[in-house]
Amino acid sequence: MDILAYNRAAWDREVEHGNEWTVPVGPEVIAAARQGVWEIVLTPTKLVPKAWFPELKGRDVLCLASGGGQQGPILAAAGATVTVLDNSPRQLERDRMVAEREMLTITTVQGDMADLSMFPDASFDLIVHPVANCFAPDVRPVWAEAYRVLRRGGALLAGFNNPVVYIFDLELAEQGRLEVKNALPYSDLTSMTEEERQRYIQSGEPLEFSHTLEDQIGGQLDAGFLLAGLYEDYSPGYVIADYMPSFIATRAVKP
Repeated sequence: MDILAYNRAAWDREVEHGNEWTVPVGPEVIAAARQGVWEIVLTPTKLVPKAWFPELKGRDVLCLASGGGQQGPILAAAGATVTVLDNSPRQLERDRMVAEREMLTITTVQGDMADLSMFPDASFDLIVHPVANCFAPDVRPVWAEAYRVLRRGGALLAGFNNPVVYIFDLELAEQGRLEVKNALPYSDLTSMTEEERQRYIQSGEPLEFSHTLEDQIGGQLDAGFLLAGLYEDYSPGYVIADYMPSFIATRAVKP
């Protein structure tokens, strides 16, 4: 199965359905960012600490798997030179729409988060990577490529799922019930029954994959990064949030 192509089409449909991560920011957000008042998220609710960012003016920033007209336009309005890479053409359209509306300069690139071969080594000062690597079957190439395209002293700000949430029956969790069902690491391709998988694929939702903390955090360290910050976040509206954080964000620096 061509997972990249499947998830590309799935996220194009998410744009049509109005998924919250496909809704572009409004003019008031861009106006405030131009005045130095801005904030972004890597996970659903917690704001990224300002101490995690360098001075943005003149910095080369890669928004990795971050289309949707949200982080990229805000950072561009704050003074950064922004490139947005995403697998979904419709998500990238959102960034171009905001850029045209607000007269911002943003470069958009359609591609795979695990293959940044279109960028030379040491191209960026900062990489912003909100929760997205759950749609990639292997996360370690993402970290390796991020390390390669960052300059020395640059930082990778990444959000990702807490892998433990995947042990639960996700359909029941959405109904307010927690029932342990799946072994980890989880995969929509191998953890479901054939009947469940076919029903899920027919629904057109993106395919998800859990990754161990050894691959998520240890993978960043093995790629050469130094871990410089970490926080957790919750899933608003889901019963899991009553018991545990569902997301992790890290700041990793290329020494």
